[in-house]
Amino acid sequence: MSAPIVRVTGMHKTFVISGPWPWSPKREVQAVIDFEDEVYPGEVVALVGQSGSGKTTVSRIVLGLEAPTQGSVELDGLPWSTMSEAERRHHRSRFQYIPQDAMAALDPQQTALEHVTETLRVLADKSRDEAEADGRAMLQRLGLGERFHALPREMSGGEQRRVTLARVLALTPRLIVADEPTSGLEPDRREEVLRDLIGNLPETAGCILVTHDLAAAKRWATRALVMLEGRVIERLKLPDDEPRHPYARQLFDPWSA
Repeated sequence: MSAPIVRVTGMHKTFVISGPWPWSPKREVQAVIDFEDEVYPGEVVALVGQSGSGKTTVSRIVLGLEAPTQGSVELDGLPWSTMSEAERRHHRSRFQYIPQDAMAALDPQQTALEHVTETLRVLADKSRDEAEADGRAMLQRLGLGERFHALPREMSGGEQRRVTLARVLALTPRLIVADEPTSGLEPDRREEVLRDLIGNLPETAGCILVTHDLAAAKRWATRALVMLEGRVIERLKLPDDEPRHPYARQLFDPWSA
């Protein structure tokens, strides 16, 4: 069996929250409690749970966008959680993040093609001609062949999402962490975006999919981790496993309660 892309051990995350007034006592909030998992090449692992369950915090810690309070993260054998950002920089192109808010992630003055070209030049160190050729090919592959020169404000929500996908997929990463990549889209558009994402993953890549869309998790993920109040309460192999925990059952089938 191949080595895991992601190995998380004993992850805890505690936030210190200030009160509403300067004299109010501070309190600690445990956002993630004893999270452990491994993600292997070819896997799509869905982090499933309601808002505040800890799934976005986990995904950000995996990529080094947040520091764990306790525990460790390894990416491709690298001690990611203890490396400095300067040490990580050389490896960043292999471990990519797709944000929830596509419009906020895009430069309003750059076209679709410019977004992908700049990413390839900066992170993959490609020449302008090579980056533009690869950018055109990826946008074409994602159905944006007629939208090379469109600005973000001229695109639909689905098109904006596919530009964020193109920037990441063009790098041929080892890991993609997608944080609610279909948030705010109509159901048919959600399906298109997930098909474009999962269908174009490199064979040796893994994906962590943070989602509220439980039907999408069953359709597109190979495993699901159901989170509640910072803990993983159930692990499911999809699409066959049926949830047993009452909270998980209600998430996957709201009408079962």
